[in-house]
Amino acid sequence: MWIPKWQRDLNHGVDSPVPTQVVSNEEFIPRPQNKQQKQVEALVGVLADERAKKLGIERRAFLASSMGMATAFLAMNRVYANHWDVDETETLDEAAGAEKWPKGEYFIMDVQTHFTNGAALAFRNATFIKSMGFQLKNDADAYAFPNMVKEMFFDSETSMIVISGVPGKEINRGPDGKILEGRERTPGLSGTVLPSWVMSARKKELNDLAGCQRALCQGNCAPNHYWDTATNSQDKTALFEQMEREVNTYGIDSWKWYCHTDPGRSGNGFKLDDEKLTYPFYEQSKKLGLRIFSVHKGYASQSRTLGHLANPADVEKAALDHPDITFIIYHSALKHGPGEPEFSKDGFFDPTTGDFAWHDALMKLRERNPNMNNVYCEIGSAFGSLAIQHPIMCQHLIGKNIKHYGADHVLWGTDCLWWGSPQWVVEAFKRFQISDELCDKFGYAKLTKDDKAKIFGLNAAKIYNVDVNAQRKAFPADTMSKLKQTYLSQGGQRLNAAYGWVRADS
Repeated sequence: MWIPKWQRDLNHGVDSPVPTQVVSNEEFIPRPQNKQQKQVEALVGVLADERAKKLGIERRAFLASSMGMATAFLAMNRVYANHWDVDETETLDEAAGAEKWPKGEYFIMDVQTHFTNGAALAFRNATFIKSMGFQLKNDADAYAFPNMVKEMFFDSETSMIVISGVPGKEINRGPDGKILEGRERTPGLSGTVLPSWVMSARKKELNDLAGCQRALCQGNCAPNHYWDTATNSQDKTALFEQMEREVNTYGIDSWKWYCHTDPGRSGNGFKLDDEKLTYPFYEQSKKLGLRIFSVHKGYASQSRTLGHLANPADVEKAALDHPDITFIIYHSALKHGPGEPEFSKDGFFDPTTGDFAWHDALMKLRERNPNMNNVYCEIGSAFGSLAIQHPIMCQHLIGKNIKHYGADHVLWGTDCLWWGSPQWVVEAFKRFQISDELCDKFGYAKLTKDDKAKIFGLNAAKIYNVDVNAQRKAFPADTMSKLKQTYLSQGGQRLNAAYGWVRADS
């Protein structure tokens, strides 16, 4: 049985600031912890108990603090070796961590965030939230969104987000030809998780609440979503009508594509370089003024029939044929994490070269085309999952991305809320560095603060035409910042809860 990780942790008495196992976003089957993750989990508990007692504070409060976060990285270093920059003093003195890792040092723009109709928390019933202006109802999707606001903005240093889609299509017209609105557009479970109209509405709600731009959103429409079964061909009329609605009515900021899914029941997925099926979409999108395409690549083991279409092999021709389009490759095309059975098979990860599937394909296409500048590597879930289960492979991920594409072509994404509040991933990247050994052996460069600033948000801001200086000036006075201060002053604490799936028996 699958259960949300927060439920598993509650059952086991676990309260770690950094996840102690990989969670599934339903794109792969949940896997049990490995030996090292079990050791980290136990050690975090032991170290937290010792330090909380010494400081005279409750264990829960300690683990929600920066000292608790530092303790989790200290435990990881003791199990995996010293891969994370953390001092012992940070685990006992908040001022030490604040001095070393100042809040607000980086402009952080997360280009892959989700909220769902899944497990809800009692957050909506907290006293302080009742004065925030949210119209909360007793249905899951209403209170999941405020919880996303809490996790993303109040409990992390994230400044801006892109609300990212999941596979699904909208029905534009009813049987009578009338244009449908709201929930009528997405009947059935498959369309209600995070359709384009919901992302658009929440983006507006967030920005209206803040009084400045805090959120962007994506559109789910894709080349195989509208299909004429009579002719077994693309229904361009319905497709273009939906595209126009998502761009002009919803005001989406990019497309989110899953080539290995088939919401339109076409009988197949699609490829980025399909001149007949996909290229007309590009041309129509250009006419509508939208030239940003975020594409899920990798993580496709759940799709047994179409999973091969998550291979990034189709990126090359599409990018070369459309140099005026920006292609953001989500997950950096990581095929499987180390928790997957396929990881141990020959050819998946080669420690002698640092290559791994299908990330290696993404790297090689840039090697063949050094002047191709319209492809970007996004690191959502790939960085986080490797950080907690294979730190060496994590260094190869970032090292190769920068070596082949440059620090200005790597984008920050977290895939949260699957992983809970993204603050632990933010902390991990702040503390991240590539070892001298790997730099010497593979030609990687040490990451500078400028590199991290680009990856954390400056690169995404450039793509999405966000004026970072103007935004940073607006943030301190906006409503979101004021709400965050109220939340913190009233004792608000990070929940250390992840909402992705794990096995109940893990």
